[in-house]
Amino acid sequence: MSTLRHSGLLDPLTLARDLIRTSSVTPARGAVFDVLEAALTPIGFVVDRFINGLAPDGPVENLLAVRGIGGRHLAFAGHLDVVPPGQGWTGSPWSGEVRSGLLYGRGAVDMKGAVAAFAAAAARAGADDTVSLIVTGDEEGPATHGTPALIERMAARGIAPDCCLVGEPTSAERLGDTVKIGRRGSLNIWVEVRGRQGHVAYPQLADNPIPRLVALLSAIDSVVLDSGNVWFQPSNIEVTEIEVGNPAHNVIPATARARLSIRFNDEQDGAALIERMRRMAERYAPGATVTGRVSGEAFLTAPGPFSTLVADAITARTGLVPALSTTGGTSDARFLSKLCPTVEFGLVNATMHKVDEAVAVDDLAALADIYAGVLGRLSTM
Repeated sequence: MSTLRHSGLLDPLTLARDLIRTSSVTPARGAVFDVLEAALTPIGFVVDRFINGLAPDGPVENLLAVRGIGGRHLAFAGHLDVVPPGQGWTGSPWSGEVRSGLLYGRGAVDMKGAVAAFAAAAARAGADDTVSLIVTGDEEGPATHGTPALIERMAARGIAPDCCLVGEPTSAERLGDTVKIGRRGSLNIWVEVRGRQGHVAYPQLADNPIPRLVALLSAIDSVVLDSGNVWFQPSNIEVTEIEVGNPAHNVIPATARARLSIRFNDEQDGAALIERMRRMAERYAPGATVTGRVSGEAFLTAPGPFSTLVADAITARTGLVPALSTTGGTSDARFLSKLCPTVEFGLVNATMHKVDEAVAVDDLAALADIYAGVLGRLSTM
């Protein structure tokens, strides 16, 4: 393990490299959490690690670290698991190599870099306020045994933050140009239409489910859920899979299946959307089975003292006035927003989940400065 100290402080680049060099494809556990714990303990954090869940979604390791017992309480949330690296990297995805001012490796942007930056910021912060780190190994996966389990752990210990900063890579073109104050909800729906198998030459002896499924999907495609609002883009329904599984050209199949993905704003409710799709199925494909799973409801942290505090810290370091946005996919903020005002801010997201994922070394240092600025402003909120 590299030396984490630099000029008496915690060096975000060195810690980020150590985290990247420890492979942690989701669900993550073990060595990568050892690296983070080794950085947090010397700067006064009490670290609580636990394993949660069983296969196929687990086991997952989670880490809850707390320092301080007074003043305002800021929780930083992040994850150490990463998506698989894929093929075609210029070097090893686990090298943590620095070339031409860029730190390369899976997780550099999403989001080991932000975790390292926050730890470095905490090392420079005073002890007047309470700081916690909520770090999971299951954000890139089903998120079943990660942050929800950490929230339960916090409740059992009586840990209640005043605000939460999630280190997802929110910046679009320059570090500091975007802060996320909400996200759309997400759900998947599986539809199965049953018929009766038979020979195509004798359709009167069979019941083809495909026309009914097509009619249903056509009706769903014409649905306009809403027009969006001040903070959210319109909700949308997408057909993401159609499957019949018919290996023969002269057989009418017995079943036809489809999958829908709905991203919805705060004008909608996940359970109500599933029920709406179920009613449409009853009309266009009687007898169809409709099963839905809500990954997360839409949420919004209305602009207020905390988002202003974060924006001020960004402006002080970069000169930019960040846009407040709700765009993008889901994140663990969907769980944490139920606890307290929650915003997301992190690195430029251009290379996340891509081959040769990389973060500018200067951006990593600047992010640590911004997080330190957030911590320094807590008492003013």
